[in-house]
Amino acid sequence: MTTTCTVCELHAESTFKIEGMDCRDEVALLERRFEHLTGLEDFSADLMGQRLHVKYDAAKLSASAIAGAVADTGMRAWLEHEEPVASSVPQSARRRALVWTSGVALAIGLVIDAVGPADAGRHGFAWLARQTSGVRLQPGQWLSVVALACFIVSLAAGIPLTAGKAWRALRARSLDINVLMLIAATGAVILGQWSEAAAVVFLFALAQMLETYTLDRARHAIRALMDLTPAVALVRDASGERRVDVEQLAPGAVIVVRPGEKIPLDGDVIAGHSEVNQAPVTGESLPVDKAPGDGVFAGTINGRGALDVRVTRLRRDTTLARIIHLVERAQAERAPSQTLVERFARVYTPAVIVLALAIALVPPLALHLSWQAWIYRALVLLVVSCPCALVISTPVSIVAALAGAARKGVLIKGGRHLERTAQVRCIAFDKTGTLTRGAPEVVDVVALDERSNDAGGGLASIVALAAAVEHRSTHPVAHAILAHAAQAHIASAPATGVIAIPGRGAEGRVDGVPILVGNHRLFEERGICLPEIHDRLAALDAAGRTAVLVARDQTLIGLIAIADRPRDAGRDALALLRQQGLASIVMLTGDSRGAARTIAAELGIDDDAVRAELLPEDKVTAIEDLRRRFGMVAMVGDGVNDAPALATADVGIVMGAAGSDAALETADVALMADELLKIPYTIRLSRATVRNIRVNLAISLALKAAFVVAAVAGVATLWMAVLADTGASVIVIANALRLLRAD
Repeated sequence: MTTTCTVCELHAESTFKIEGMDCRDEVALLERRFEHLTGLEDFSADLMGQRLHVKYDAAKLSASAIAGAVADTGMRAWLEHEEPVASSVPQSARRRALVWTSGVALAIGLVIDAVGPADAGRHGFAWLARQTSGVRLQPGQWLSVVALACFIVSLAAGIPLTAGKAWRALRARSLDINVLMLIAATGAVILGQWSEAAAVVFLFALAQMLETYTLDRARHAIRALMDLTPAVALVRDASGERRVDVEQLAPGAVIVVRPGEKIPLDGDVIAGHSEVNQAPVTGESLPVDKAPGDGVFAGTINGRGALDVRVTRLRRDTTLARIIHLVERAQAERAPSQTLVERFARVYTPAVIVLALAIALVPPLALHLSWQAWIYRALVLLVVSCPCALVISTPVSIVAALAGAARKGVLIKGGRHLERTAQVRCIAFDKTGTLTRGAPEVVDVVALDERSNDAGGGLASIVALAAAVEHRSTHPVAHAILAHAAQAHIASAPATGVIAIPGRGAEGRVDGVPILVGNHRLFEERGICLPEIHDRLAALDAAGRTAVLVARDQTLIGLIAIADRPRDAGRDALALLRQQGLASIVMLTGDSRGAARTIAAELGIDDDAVRAELLPEDKVTAIEDLRRRFGMVAMVGDGVNDAPALATADVGIVMGAAGSDAALETADVALMADELLKIPYTIRLSRATVRNIRVNLAISLALKAAFVVAAVAGVATLWMAVLADTGASVIVIANALRLLRAD
């Protein structure tokens, strides 16, 4: 008997943390190193997040082999969920020591060179030549020798910081900024410009250290959110109370949160009353009252009362953990402007290198000009040929904006959505639960059939039947009916065979009798509406009340009048949006026209900007129409019934997403709390980010253009070019970090 074995490829995905990936040049090194790596299927590098996501065939390639390939480029890699093998603190300390040694030696050399004879480099070589020939130097020329020694020490301390990276780049057949700087420094030494060579090496090393520091500030902004959750929790069980690592807790465990403590995990309150500051997660400005049955989030801060909380999620699955994960994923997403800049940079660098070669060779060969002068100009041009500041100008602004927004309870799902939000010209709002409080109340119950006034029913029977059908519904109107039934102590068992009718209502059976609950349109379609109630419905509509009709066994027996109120900050939020120059603010609702107009009038929305009695598909049509009329459209909803419209809009904004997994995953922008004032903030932040990106690009391009011209004209020196090139990176990063504090 013969057995055939089939070997299948084992596809795997891993995410690595990368130490030392601070510029696009390091990404290019990884691309070249991975180019012929057997078993590698795909990879993407997140420069700002210092992550590498790799897809590979586990039968041919291992995670350790990938980490080894990264090590070949001079960087370190380890799996994201693991700790690095060794701390990078000693390496950082060594770098700082070398930079400051280089700087101090350079400063001493420049001071000596300034007070002593000029041209220390040439005098130093003269001294060496005369010593070997037996001719003694003049006493004053010894200062030049000391200055030369200082420049050599400065170079010796600074070059190791660049030489290793330059060598690895050359092995990968790449001309990165480290290679260019080394060429420039070597060329300056050959030309006798020792002070220039030392200045180039020191300024480049110092600027790289400052750039790494400012980049780390941007990277740590979102990581700091993880510090919001305590590492241990006070657990209560049969054996009493004890402190336990939160990583060991599973859903169902009961934890005790004392006054003033941070809540370690998501859960439901089972005992106690307190106010909880939810600002770290939702951005809400005021504490929220919590009582048994209410949910709480990890990272929020308990008030004056003690709470017993039953854990509902593991630490890695908490709302805060998902926010951090989604923001980190958003950071890795390339914005359109970033992609455009990177395409430009790929053309810019080789073009400037070719220009530098032409400047070094053509004038001396064709015009018999000074080789030394034109080679020096070419070296200056090489220094400004690296586009690091240009490439990093966009992602650092986006990362800072995303982190700043997350701190305020606004989750933006990537640079693409951030840029789109800045271009929004029209905002469409859902009414119920978005512009209104989303907690409508029953204000009246009317009996329309004499049988409903029998001794066994009365008005209570209408509410009981409606509550039975709406028992499991999540719609705000259903909640109002159920709350009214509970308050009036009207008992009702859930109906059977309940079927939801989107945009209209629901139907089911109570004691075998068919019950229909819904809006006027549904009853007209079923042909069971009574003509004599049209005036009554019109009066309710004009008063801003929603009528829910109830039928038993195909007979209309009564109606329930429900009213909702606008949010307190609604009018102020819409006023701020108008001040931001939006072309149109529109209300879209499935509610009646009268109810919609009443709410719109209270919020200051024009009557012609109200579109009422819309089905979910009608909202999609309305969004498409608004886009044709105004351009970019944002849709704001509560994520319950607005999914098609939110998906159709250029930017979908969901409110109150903290308690909704679906909203967190699907929205382009998720407001963690039901705060309308976060919408003007989001528009303002997105526009500030786009302006920041444009300013950063302008700074980078202007400095590049100016120094290309200055280098060709012979005006710029090497140290000036280094200061401009690497200094530009520090400037654009520092400018972007302002977005962390944007209001």
